[in-house]
Amino acid sequence: MPPPGSPPSSLPPLTWLRAFEASARHLSFTRAAAELNLTQSAISQHVRSLENFLGRELFIRKTRALELSEAGANYMPIVREAFDLIAAGTQAFTGGDQGRHLVLQCNMAFSVFWLSPRLPRLYARFPWLVLNIVTPIWDPERHASSAGTEIRFGRPNDMSAAAVRLTRDRFYPVCAPGYQGGAVDFSTATLLDCAGVTSSWGAWFKSQNRPFDRNHEISLASTYVIAMTAAVNGTGISMSHDTLAGGLLESGQLVRASDHSAEQLESYFLMPPPSHASTPASRAFLEWLEGELPPV
Repeated sequence: MPPPGSPPSSLPPLTWLRAFEASARHLSFTRAAAELNLTQSAISQHVRSLENFLGRELFIRKTRALELSEAGANYMPIVREAFDLIAAGTQAFTGGDQGRHLVLQCNMAFSVFWLSPRLPRLYARFPWLVLNIVTPIWDPERHASSAGTEIRFGRPNDMSAAAVRLTRDRFYPVCAPGYQGGAVDFSTATLLDCAGVTSSWGAWFKSQNRPFDRNHEISLASTYVIAMTAAVNGTGISMSHDTLAGGLLESGQLVRASDHSAEQLESYFLMPPPSHASTPASRAFLEWLEGELPPV
């Protein structure tokens, strides 16, 4: 029922409708919560409030499953059409060229070593696209809500259900050609690494059942951009992985310091926009990205 004092034609709060739409699309309160950056209990409460407002059950709740009721199935296209209309109207109101612009929040190393060298191909295919790349380091959530699309680096268990895995890499050490005269000695080399990742020097040695001297000084950087650029300039040996090192190895700026590699737990993930927030720019970028990356 409507809140006390509300006129019969009053609309339910937008937060309730968003919670319902996401839950109906995923058939999961948990996945809806991950998409909307809310808790599962908050999503459930918003949906329950909407049901009370409408006076109808929108879902059939089972122990391990969620299904739309007849009322929910009939209401879903109405809500979906309303969101699409709002999105289209907002785009028209803010300017007809808004469909050309995309704010991409992207892992910095991915932006520098993978994306930037391929931008000519992107613009050759979609010359009308205007891409604004934002590169957070430690706080990916800070500007995520304002980004149209996001590419994030992390472990699968740390990602939301909406995340799409883009890569499955192996990690290994790389250095400039001729470093240490071409005869690499890990015991005396300057070891470079990226802080906060599991694909570390210790993990690499452990994957070979080789001892690792914990007293060896490792130069840590906040991003692979620093560690790998230092390696390119002959500072030392950097730990890296397929997605980042591929182009530099191919161009000869870096060489493998060892033939051994280990499976990397972290990957790059695409956080696509919800369907109602999709634009010509986001659709073009996602289409191009899918063609550039091999299936995982």
